[in-house]
Amino acid sequence: MKKLIVLAVVFFFGLGSVAFGSGFLIYEHGAAAMGIAGAFASIANDPTAIFYNPAGVAWLSGTQVNIGGTFIFPAGSVSLPNWPDPTFQKVYQLDQTFFPPHFYLTHKFGSKLAAGIGVFAPYGLGTAWPVNYPLKYICTETSMQTLFINPVIAYMLTDNLSIGVGVSYIHSTLSLDLVRHVEIPNAWTGDVPASLKKAKGDSVGFNAGLLFKKDRFSLGLNWRSGFKVDYSGTLTLDNSNVPAPLQPYIPTSGDVTTAFKHPHIFGLGASYQATDKLLLAAEVQYFTWKVYKDYVINIEYAGGGSEEEVVEENFKNTIILRTGLQYLLKENFAIRGGIIYDQTPQPVETMDPALPDASRIAFTVGFGYNKNRIKVDIGYQYEIFFDRTSPNRLLYYPLNYAEGTYHTTAQLLGFTLGYRF
Repeated sequence: MKKLIVLAVVFFFGLGSVAFGSGFLIYEHGAAAMGIAGAFASIANDPTAIFYNPAGVAWLSGTQVNIGGTFIFPAGSVSLPNWPDPTFQKVYQLDQTFFPPHFYLTHKFGSKLAAGIGVFAPYGLGTAWPVNYPLKYICTETSMQTLFINPVIAYMLTDNLSIGVGVSYIHSTLSLDLVRHVEIPNAWTGDVPASLKKAKGDSVGFNAGLLFKKDRFSLGLNWRSGFKVDYSGTLTLDNSNVPAPLQPYIPTSGDVTTAFKHPHIFGLGASYQATDKLLLAAEVQYFTWKVYKDYVINIEYAGGGSEEEVVEENFKNTIILRTGLQYLLKENFAIRGGIIYDQTPQPVETMDPALPDASRIAFTVGFGYNKNRIKVDIGYQYEIFFDRTSPNRLLYYPLNYAEGTYHTTAQLLGFTLGYRF
């Protein structure tokens, strides 16, 4: 019985991949950057530079504040062509909306030194599926939330070159609901709902950047460090459906601990002011996903006993390509657009409904308006994931009943309001 509980938690910690995997890394923490596909490391000309390239803070004058957020509307389904019941040969995710907020404050001290602080949530989201669909034994609902508090300092090394460094306090929570299929030989077979609510973890990360500007050309380098989060939480099971004499054989709770290593992110971007009105930008990012080879789950049961499980993930290092442009229709009104290619780090063998990740193409548009001390930016992004077929690992079904093809899209709408004191 305890081994079945371990399997429940295995699927939960697949959500760790959802949270910091390429598919659910939230990079939209500034609407101006979002409008040009996030190719912002070489521009970094507003307080959102704290996230995109902290060296840009050194170029900002006075005291400036940005506040905003991004509405995220994912949509997905899984086709199960081998499933014997045609009712479930295509299953749709339940409607969900996410809203990671962002806040930035910067201040310039003299002519060279500046500082700032940012609050944002770069890893998160989740999935929700019907409670009675065939893959309920993997998950029915998953959720992850993170909060970064990221102070930075920046300094002008020369008239053309700045440097910025920062440190982040990171707080993260994880949750999962699923159904466990339990078999007690010659006695009872049935389903037991399982839930892990808000396992918590904290960590510290670092970021740094360089920004070079001369004439019409800019070059930016951004780095966010890898970090490890140690999570702890309580798994609970509802055994009310189990016949009373057999209930003692199924633990109802257990303390869970595990740890995830997150990758380093390196970004190199360039931009060029082609004309007085037209700005072109491009950026490549590299993610060291190989650190996510596996993880270890430990469970201490309330009634005594313990279990340890090693789960392999075997992620690979990946890149994201971003390119965008901005055009000034008027002196105080800009329109923006861009394209993103985002490569998934996840092998198809570890895909499942907790993380239906895939490489994708995204298209962005946006605009910015400023008047006096106020600035308003709006960005929109549409993501198309490549269809991908998975065996849906660790299921009880015979043959290839659970093999499924995932179809996913997402729409994002972001806004940032700025004020310069």
